[in-house]
Amino acid sequence: MGRKKHIYFHLAITIISALLFIPFLGAVHLFDWDEINFAECAREMLASGDYSNVQLNFRPFWEKPPLFIWLQALSMNIFGVNEFAARFPDAVCGILTLNLIYYFGRKFNDHKFALLWVFSFGASFLPFLYFKSGIIDPWFNLLIFLSICSLLAWFNNNVSGKINRNAIYAGIFAGLAVLTKGPAALIIIGLCVLLSWQRLRYNPFANIKNLLLFIFATLLSGFSWFLFEIITGHYDIVKEFITYQVRLLKTEDSGHGGFLLYHFVVLLIGCFPASVFFIASHKKNPTDTPYQVYVKKWMLSLFWVVLILYTVVVQTKIVHYSSMCYFPLTYLAAHSLYQIVTGEKKLGRVLFIIGIAISTMAGIAFTLITFIEPFKAGIISSGLVKDDFALACLNTPVKWGGYEWITGIFFLAGSICFLTGLYRTGKASMAYGLLTTSLISVWLLTVTIVPKVEPYSQGPAIEFYQSLKDKDCYVETIGFKSYAYLFYTGRKPSHNSPKMLAFIKKQEKAYAEQGFPITTSFNLASCQWMMWQEIDKPAYFVAKITEEAQIKKGSSHLTELYKKGGFVFFKREPEKP
Repeated sequence: MGRKKHIYFHLAITIISALLFIPFLGAVHLFDWDEINFAECAREMLASGDYSNVQLNFRPFWEKPPLFIWLQALSMNIFGVNEFAARFPDAVCGILTLNLIYYFGRKFNDHKFALLWVFSFGASFLPFLYFKSGIIDPWFNLLIFLSICSLLAWFNNNVSGKINRNAIYAGIFAGLAVLTKGPAALIIIGLCVLLSWQRLRYNPFANIKNLLLFIFATLLSGFSWFLFEIITGHYDIVKEFITYQVRLLKTEDSGHGGFLLYHFVVLLIGCFPASVFFIASHKKNPTDTPYQVYVKKWMLSLFWVVLILYTVVVQTKIVHYSSMCYFPLTYLAAHSLYQIVTGEKKLGRVLFIIGIAISTMAGIAFTLITFIEPFKAGIISSGLVKDDFALACLNTPVKWGGYEWITGIFFLAGSICFLTGLYRTGKASMAYGLLTTSLISVWLLTVTIVPKVEPYSQGPAIEFYQSLKDKDCYVETIGFKSYAYLFYTGRKPSHNSPKMLAFIKKQEKAYAEQGFPITTSFNLASCQWMMWQEIDKPAYFVAKITEEAQIKKGSSHLTELYKKGGFVFFKREPEKP
C-alpha cells in the first residue's frame, strides 16, 4: 500500500476518533476524586496566575507534576472552566494514540495488523472510556509507550560508535512521562529494559554515547521543572513529592485497597473483547519474522512488568493503575486476531466460552442498570444492600428516558453473534463486527447510561456546590474526602481569612503528627475552625447521611438545610456583633 493511502487511513482514524471522543465530553459532571482533583489544580492555575506551581485549595500540591495540569489549564483558557475543557486533553490524546498505534502497527507488522490493533484498542471498554475522561493516565501511558517503542528501535540497531536518534527520543518521552505523573515511569521503563535484556540477550550498553544521550534527554525533559522548583526556593515541594511517591508504593492510599488478583480481573473484563484474544497470544507462532518475535517479547515484558508491579509491589488498588497494560494487551490481542483472520489458527473453544461469558455478564449488567428506577423500591426493601449511604443514594430522583436498555441488548446480541461467527468461520468480517459492536456499545454507554448513573453517586452534592458558586461563604465536607466543592463553588485565592489560615496551620501540624495525610489534616482543621471558631461569613457543610446523627449530637448549633440522596446539608451563620 502506497504512502498516500496510509495518509488517508490516518485522516480517517483522526476524523472517526474525534467524532467518538470529543462530543458530549461535558455531558456529565467531573467525578470525585481524580477527575476533579486535576481539573481543580488547573482551575487554580488560572485563578491565581501561578503556572509554575501545582496548587490545590491554593496550597502547594506535591502529589503530581505539572505537565497534564498545564494541558488542562491551556484547554480551560480556550474553552472556559468546565467539564468539556477538563476532558478535552484526553480526547486529543485518544486521537493521537490511535494514529500512533496505526503507525507502529504498520512498522511492526503490516496494514491489516495495524487496523486490528487500532480497533482492539479503541473498541475495548476501559481504553475507550479513559479517552472520555479527565485523568492523567492516558497521557502518562502514551509517553511511556513512545519511550518503549524508541528503546526497542534503539536496541535493535545499537551499532557501536554510531549515534542513534531513538536513544534521544526514548529519553525525551521518558522524561515527559515523569513530568506527567512521576518516577513510576522510570521504574516501568527500567524494569522493562532489564527484563527484555535478559530475554533477548543483547547489550544495551554497547554504545556508551547513546546511553549518555538517553540519560541527558531524560534529565532535560523530565527533571528541569523539579530543578526549577529547587532553585526558586521550593525544595520542600520536591521533598514532599518524593515522600508521597514512596508512601504510595508501600501503603494503600486513601482507602483504595483490593484483593491480590484485582488488576487481572480489571484487565480481563475492562479490556473486553481484546482481553479474550490476548490470552492466546502467549503461544509461539512459527510464521513470525525475527523482528516480530523481538517486538512481541518487548510487549510481553511491558505487560508483565506493569501487572506484577501494581499487583505485588504497589498496595493501592485503583483501576487505572494497570492502564499501561492496554498497549501491550491490545497489541498481543491484535497478534492473535491477525492469525485467526488469516487462517493460521482458530479461536479455541475455551476462549470462545470465556468471551461468551464476559459478553453475557456485561450485556446483562448494561441492561439491568437501566431499570434502577422501577425496581429500586424493591432493592431497598429487600435488605440485600447493607450500606445505608448506598441505599440513600438510590433514592436520588433521576429521570430515565426508557430507551437506555437498548445499549445492553445491542451489545449482548452483537457480541454473541459475531463471537460465534468468528469461532465457526474465522472470517475477518466477524472480527471487525465484534470490535465494531463493542465500540458502538461503549460509546452509547457514555451517552445514554453514564449521565443517568452519575447523579446517584454524587449528583445532590454537586448540585449543592453549584448553588453556592461565587458566593462569599465557607464550604467544607464532614467525614469524607472530596475536591468537588472546590471546583464547583469556584473558590478564589482570597477565600480563606488570615485567622482561619493561622488556626489551620497550627492544627494541621498536630494532625500530621498523628499520622494523617496533609490533605486530610487540612480538611479536619478547616472543619474544626468553621464549626467552632468565630467565623466572618456563612459556613456550609456537606456530610454523608450516615454521619447525620453524630453531627447533630455534637454540633447542635448547625442548622440542617435538607437531605437529598445520600447526603445531608448544614449551615452555620456567623455570630452577630
